[in-house]
Amino acid sequence: MSTLTKNRWIEQLEQAQEQIVEWRRHMHANPELSFQETNTARFIAEQLTSFGYEVRTNVGGNGILADLKGAHPGKAIAFRADFDALPIPEENDVPYKSQNPGVMHACGHDGHTSTLLGVAKVLADQQDSLRGSLRFIFQHAEEKLPGGAKSMIEDGALDGIDEVYGAHLASYMPLGKLSVSSGPSMAAVDSFSITVQGKGGHGAKPHQTVDAIVVGSQLVTALQHIVARHINPLKSAVVTVGVFQAGAAFNVIADKAKIEGTVRSFDPDVRKQLERDIRDMIHGITLAEHATYELEYVNGYPALVNPPQQAEEIRAVFTRQFGEEALFGLDASMGAEDFAYYLQERPGNFFNVGSQNDSEDTAFPHHHPRFDIDERALLVAGKAFLAIAADKLLDEA
Repeated sequence: MSTLTKNRWIEQLEQAQEQIVEWRRHMHANPELSFQETNTARFIAEQLTSFGYEVRTNVGGNGILADLKGAHPGKAIAFRADFDALPIPEENDVPYKSQNPGVMHACGHDGHTSTLLGVAKVLADQQDSLRGSLRFIFQHAEEKLPGGAKSMIEDGALDGIDEVYGAHLASYMPLGKLSVSSGPSMAAVDSFSITVQGKGGHGAKPHQTVDAIVVGSQLVTALQHIVARHINPLKSAVVTVGVFQAGAAFNVIADKAKIEGTVRSFDPDVRKQLERDIRDMIHGITLAEHATYELEYVNGYPALVNPPQQAEEIRAVFTRQFGEEALFGLDASMGAEDFAYYLQERPGNFFNVGSQNDSEDTAFPHHHPRFDIDERALLVAGKAFLAIAADKLLDEA
């Protein structure tokens, strides 16, 4: 019964493949930035309503929920997809190229959402087959702090849910491959912005000034020492300075410098130590150089930790569905994902689905202006979700 039902779901998903691609291309051509996704949210809600779902909108912002309640008691699980885009001008020459200048789906979120819409369509009339329930979470604002996951959770997205699952398309993995990670899988992400205030003056009279460029340069160098000399080398950490702005003329000593960067880690104690050491470095160097400073330090998404039990279960599910050769080994990443908030509240798994074929067009990294996917990956991701649903919500008889 379970296998026959699952196979029927797979067949229906395959029949819907053209529609899923159309949804993806519509969203790709009409991207919206984080916290601004009103048209995209409306589009998603309209599709879900047309499938027969009662839809809850404006969840924690622009988020959307739809529930599928089975006819029999059982586990309550949730599937999540995100749908915001990035402030990147698209350089792809494709029929579905972004029509919103300077905004692009450069991370596959359009694919995540179209995949989950396909799964929702297939399962819309399957209440009689299910033991338990399935919630579809369509999340806004994954790309920008504070993210949409936290506010959606606070607004009830996980109320009554036992387990939660999400997928990410991956241009660094071959088409047809899936990766299931266990334990710490993606890093916690924090950011800092430092404004150094010195005393400007003539380039020929440095003794009358406090050179903000010199102070800022010391800060940049010292910040790199934190990971190299303060953090246990067996613990992973990154401190990256991405912005250094100062000065306006070759013979003028700058009175102000701006430094911005990102901090990544897995271990909560290391995360606290990094912040403490950064604050100490800034205070000590500016004090010694007679400068002042302002610091904005933002704690972003926590580390994404996949519980081992669910990781083992999902590997087994994917092995049965796709074959052991489809499983792809993937190291933990210093990238960040606000799906981490869901896994802090409920067990589950965040897995990756390969979207790269033999063409270089699908090999560009995420957040690149030429990012694109092999759209057959949408079917692979959809089958993965359906396999999880069958494992969790169907009888084995």
